[in-house]
Amino acid sequence: MSSPAPQPSTVAEPAAEPAARRAGGRGSLVLALASGVLGAAVVLLASSKTWQEGSAPFADGGMPVRVSGHQVTGVPGALALVGLAALVAVFAVRGAGRLLVGGLLALCGAGALAAALLAFGDTAALDAAAATASGLSRTTVNGSSTSAWPGVSAAGGVLLLLAGTVALLRARTWPGMSDRYDRDTPKAAPPARTAAGGEERPEDLWKALDRGEDPTESP
Repeated sequence: MSSPAPQPSTVAEPAAEPAARRAGGRGSLVLALASGVLGAAVVLLASSKTWQEGSAPFADGGMPVRVSGHQVTGVPGALALVGLAALVAVFAVRGAGRLLVGGLLALCGAGALAAALLAFGDTAALDAAAATASGLSRTTVNGSSTSAWPGVSAAGGVLLLLAGTVALLRARTWPGMSDRYDRDTPKAAPPARTAAGGEERPEDLWKALDRGEDPTESP
């Protein structure tokens, strides 16, 4: 009678689970890094551009005035820098610390987004520029308009928020700064053993030297 056919081994299946988790961790890490760095760069770039422009009354005509994102609100640019620092700090901490830093990164994105959206329709900075240009403290700007750069800054805030959200959900699976150091650090050599199998004591070395023996030579 023929023996039953051997069943395929399933020992390797559990080993595939950690590999899948590592692959998912790398994917989320790349997503968070890309969205965080790109979001901060977009916010900083947009903050340096003209957000609003108009005309200040001057004599019988008008004087064109314009203000940049930094003049309208410095919040998005400042939060972008904090977000970049938080993105780096994610790799320097572990456990609950990563959740705190990921939350900070998400808050930076949400704050940058809200500040950029609130800039629409806010002409306080433009009125101040018009007063400076005309020399009249109570001058208000005429025919004000808002460029697309506040919207671009808001998009950068969304990217920062995305990076923070991914960090909150997946940062526990990411490697830390010390992982490579731990892998590359050589293990300490085991203590020297005597012929009897015990650890070699300092007094044994001195006794060997008194007898004229070289204790560094292998037996």
